Amino acid sequence: MADASLTPQTSSGLKSHVPDLPLVIWMVLLTLSLGLSAGMGANEVVTAFNIGFGRALGEFALILLPSFTLAAALSRQNIASKAAGRTVALASPVAGAGMICPDTAYAALSPAAGRYKMDTAFGAYAGFKLLYPAGPLIVAAGLGATGIEPAILLLCGALLALPVWAAGVIWARFATKSNAAHTEADSAADNRHLLRAFTPFLVMAGLLVLGGVVGKTGVGAFDFLLLPKGALITAAILALLQTSSHERRACLDSAVRRTGSLVLVIGAASAFGAVLTGLLSLDRLVPQGDGVLTLIALFALTVLFKLAQGSSMATFAAIAPVAAPIVLASGVNEIAAVFAICLGSFIAILPNDSYYWLVRRDALADEKSEGRAIGILTGGAVVQALVGMAVLLAAVALWP
Repeated sequence: MADASLTPQTSSGLKSHVPDLPLVIWMVLLTLSLGLSAGMGANEVVTAFNIGFGRALGEFALILLPSFTLAAALSRQNIASKAAGRTVALASPVAGAGMICPDTAYAALSPAAGRYKMDTAFGAYAGFKLLYPAGPLIVAAGLGATGIEPAILLLCGALLALPVWAAGVIWARFATKSNAAHTEADSAADNRHLLRAFTPFLVMAGLLVLGGVVGKTGVGAFDFLLLPKGALITAAILALLQTSSHERRACLDSAVRRTGSLVLVIGAASAFGAVLTGLLSLDRLVPQGDGVLTLIALFALTVLFKLAQGSSMATFAAIAPVAAPIVLASGVNEIAAVFAICLGSFIAILPNDSYYWLVRRDALADEKSEGRAIGILTGGAVVQALVGMAVLLAAVALWP
């Protein structure tokens, strides 16, 4: 997740011609300008903005607060001091999803990754984008896709993440040389420590699967635990219990800060989507039918958001409410739409993304050429996105 305080100031010929404004300010200005330029009255624009802004905030608050609490707790588990290279690389996709941030996951795992640093980098990146409860859950909530079974979203993300991560690893093997000659063998103690650290995710997955099998029981409290939000809250509580008592408040404070900033972006994006929907007849602009063209359009639209913004999390927060009316009007499969957006957000790992600098200064510290480093990271992300999109479109063609 890009953070302006972490990202060095690079040559910005393009930015010099555009005001340097936060994404949320751009979304508000575009929303107001769009409504007023289309002839809407002042009160009408404000009313539309108010309705759109609050449309999904409660949904997101219940998802993001426990997600970021879980992330903060896991980041304090000191995983790297106990694990070894191969195990770290294998755990990186789960860490990327669980920490709701590839930066945090890579920073936590990298010290023990050894010669598997690039595997870990692309694994954390893929996990954050494609595995529940990170990208897919955030995008599904933004689209208003409440009919998707969480267990199906979990399974589809896992199946898609495998070839996508493998594509990144293969790319890294061809594009780079190992920067660590030796990695200690994994021990049983290493694996037990990782298993304990990731127990909250196993509990969450178990609750979601149980919910898909059992369905509604009529007992409100139990049914809530089987929902994505209830399973997330349960996992967050368990992670907090595994954290030192003096660090628990810091985990909650971190979750509140991260949720607050994203909720503002989500509200502005939702308002923009509401005004846009009121002005355009989207059912005439988007293709109908199997949705392949719509999926490609969603993929491309997300790429544009990611290239402009840099931050993966801000991209998820902003694109989903804007894309929601397109998905609704096209009739495209909602699960496919979720993952088309997630895959579009892979492109690209550039210097306006803090993840670039984190991996650049660690796994690629020996690379003297900035252009080559950009090529390695951006090339890997593009390969991952295209492989994932090919698998997604093939799946849609085979199982419409």
